[in-house]
Amino acid sequence: MSDEKKLPREELLIEDRLGLRARVLGTEQAILVGILQGDEEDEESLRELESLADTAGIPTLAVMTQRRPRPHPATFIGKGKVEELKAALSELEADVVIFNRELRPAQARNLETALNRKVIDRTQLIMDIFAQRASTKEARLQVELAQLHYLLPRLRGWGTSLTRAGGRAVGGVGTRGPGETQLELDRNKIYVRIHSLERRLKKTASERAVRRHKRGRSELPEVALIGYTNSGKSTLLNTLCTSDVFVENKLFATLDTRVRRTDITPGRAILMSDTVGFIQDLPHDLVPAFAATLEAAKTAHLLLHVVDVSKPTWEADIRAVTDTLETEIFHDEEDRPPMLTVLNKIDRCENGFSLNVEGLPISATVGTNLDELRSMIAKRLFPESTERSFTLPHQALHALHPFTAAGRARIIAYGERGAQVEAALSSDEWRVLEAAGAVVSVSVASLDEEL
Repeated sequence: MSDEKKLPREELLIEDRLGLRARVLGTEQAILVGILQGDEEDEESLRELESLADTAGIPTLAVMTQRRPRPHPATFIGKGKVEELKAALSELEADVVIFNRELRPAQARNLETALNRKVIDRTQLIMDIFAQRASTKEARLQVELAQLHYLLPRLRGWGTSLTRAGGRAVGGVGTRGPGETQLELDRNKIYVRIHSLERRLKKTASERAVRRHKRGRSELPEVALIGYTNSGKSTLLNTLCTSDVFVENKLFATLDTRVRRTDITPGRAILMSDTVGFIQDLPHDLVPAFAATLEAAKTAHLLLHVVDVSKPTWEADIRAVTDTLETEIFHDEEDRPPMLTVLNKIDRCENGFSLNVEGLPISATVGTNLDELRSMIAKRLFPESTERSFTLPHQALHALHPFTAAGRARIIAYGERGAQVEAALSSDEWRVLEAAGAVVSVSVASLDEEL
């Protein structure tokens, strides 16, 4: 019996509870369709769509485009292009058509009727990837909730096309979740399921708040890696923290927040978190599935914005991340951590790196400028710290705990008057310890001279 079948029934996504249908990957084949309005971002959106399809396990047989100032209100592409697409589907024996923008319900229905094939859009494809890769209970519930919200206005007319066995596989991309099951579910049942999911998600949110409170007791400063999907965040985390976080050259390779501890410079330990990447036009209903990422960004002491400058549309990626931060994470005058921009993958820039943008150019793979990055992070998190040697009374040693826990202080000896301590402290931190009874004994420089 598979691991999926061993899960409690309420833990499974909705299509599993209704029959444990196999998730057949790589058996459907797709034609990608997009409209071009004359800028480079349209071309990149199609390349990104092909990468998303590859992440979902769907080979791309062909890419079809049409230059239009705006989508056709009934069929997204023009009627002549619909006939051309129908012929290509028959000739290539493709199973699914994937559009590079979100389709209105009427457009999707009209296209499925005309093409006699399954039609999905970019939003569905992203949801499908999340359905495949969501690993935590909360993420699975949130993905199902997003799929149900997406399904509601699209119920009418989808039954025959989504349950048809006319392609290479029943189900497949775009139907992992409630999409394929609308024959079994009417609107009332979906509303009941939505309310049930919302109640369960409130409970998991409370549990997450407890875990966040426990993490908040740590005295270590936190750095959150944020950025566009596949910008190199996981690779940078592995390099800086000497860890082995999973890395794959695919979009949304990371869907869960991973946290690692590292000494960013000698004696200065931090926690660094790798988060799920952002993307252009992220489906709003999927934003809550980023809950752990949103919290990591909100509670961090520093945001490290990783930008892939080897992409021709890196400026659009920066805007997508900035827009997501402004609209989905931080609101109004809410306090937010400072942000440091790192321009990654400069080793892949064909004509060398010469971008007129503020940020530190690095290569997480080759290691270019990573020592400078560590130094910049340390300066942001540990401002004006100086090495001090002092004696702290035994009864006041509790005041030293935050600094020893952070790796910024160590006790080198015990004496009658107290403990002999060496630490890296700011002026304000030294005043706190001085008030607790700390007395300067000898400078670290003097100790070095004696040695």
